[in-house]
Amino acid sequence: MSSVPASSAQPSRPLTRNDYKTLSLSALGGALEFYDFIIFVFFATVVGKLFFPVDMPEWLRMMQTFGIFAAGYLARPLGGIIMAHFGDLLGRKKMFTLSIFMMAVPTLIMGLLPTYAQIGLWAPILLLLMRVIQGAAIGGEVPGAWVFVSEHVPPRHIGYACGTLTSGLTAGILLGSLVATAINTLYTPAEVSDFAWRIPFLLGGVFGLLSVYLRRWLHETPIFAEMQQRKTLAAELPLRAVLRDHRGAIVLSMLLTWLLSAGIVVVILMTPTVLQTVYHFAPTIALQANSLAIVTLSLGCILSGALADRFGAGRVLVVGCLLLLCSSWTLYHSLVQHPDWLFPLYALTGLFVGTIGVVPYVMVKAFPPVVRFSGLSFSYNVAYAIFGGLTPLAVSLLMKESPMGPAYYVAALCVMGMLVGGYLWKRSR
Repeated sequence: MSSVPASSAQPSRPLTRNDYKTLSLSALGGALEFYDFIIFVFFATVVGKLFFPVDMPEWLRMMQTFGIFAAGYLARPLGGIIMAHFGDLLGRKKMFTLSIFMMAVPTLIMGLLPTYAQIGLWAPILLLLMRVIQGAAIGGEVPGAWVFVSEHVPPRHIGYACGTLTSGLTAGILLGSLVATAINTLYTPAEVSDFAWRIPFLLGGVFGLLSVYLRRWLHETPIFAEMQQRKTLAAELPLRAVLRDHRGAIVLSMLLTWLLSAGIVVVILMTPTVLQTVYHFAPTIALQANSLAIVTLSLGCILSGALADRFGAGRVLVVGCLLLLCSSWTLYHSLVQHPDWLFPLYALTGLFVGTIGVVPYVMVKAFPPVVRFSGLSFSYNVAYAIFGGLTPLAVSLLMKESPMGPAYYVAALCVMGMLVGGYLWKRSR
């Protein structure tokens, strides 16, 4: 195992204009790529009706539509591992640009696809293929982006860089929500079904190709460039070295990814539906509150990353998870008696979900540069495919027993996050 290159231990310096340019271009690209990945969810009902037979039972149609959405998640580990392999051997920048190109083109094609009425069975098959390519792309983008920004900035700003990048990814979810709301406001249901559902996909494709162009202005990370120059790149298959020598880092990264997936999937993606079905809020109110929570989540990611630079990831995890436990419990527990508390409570809970901004900071430090991309990508994508996929099922089962199901699940993960934070805190002393 090669030693860490000197550039990673460079003397501390303030963030330069070039660092901010790298961060902003990376976060913008991440936001647009996440928008492309998530926009499918907002139009799943319409897409289901257009891409499957008319006489298919509604439940089967929705199951197949969400199956196509899930295929994107299942493709993440494979895409992430392959792209990380080449990212560790050929360079971070090449894979960083390729991932957004692989997201933009299928999104654009999805907006142009003929429907089931036009080409029959080929319509859902082509839709599934585009979704798999999207999944492979996002599997390379998220870990690649964290590695890219963390290797560009001075060591004492890694938390801030990773937190800023993560806030860009969450802003992509907000962008998807806002575009979906705008389309459904501007067009009638008949117009949406006829042609308007294509607009968000076409927009996403154009935005993505613009991001590919913008990423031309980014430079290879100093750490990778130095490893290349000193010929200290991985001498064997990077993933083999990760699985053999870094099992502790894999377990740590997977547990933290579970925490991250719980925060995003339960509090951000599932709660608007819970607010409508359990607490009987109007869809517009639920989505407005959700948009506010995503804004505070984005701010929370930057804040927690900056605090990790100052006080260490362990302390931020312990305090942040405790605050998230308290705020999410209060949110789900008090809305029946106090529906007027929705906006402030959801905004506060979103802010504390921002504790996940610490997760990439821990993960990039857990693996040495020579196998960093492969280690982070394997741990994150495999854990997200498992936990991201099983979380809605687990929460749904808990909700059969009690409407507080989401609170129980988030509370359990917060306790786990505090234990991991305590371990990191103790280790840093």
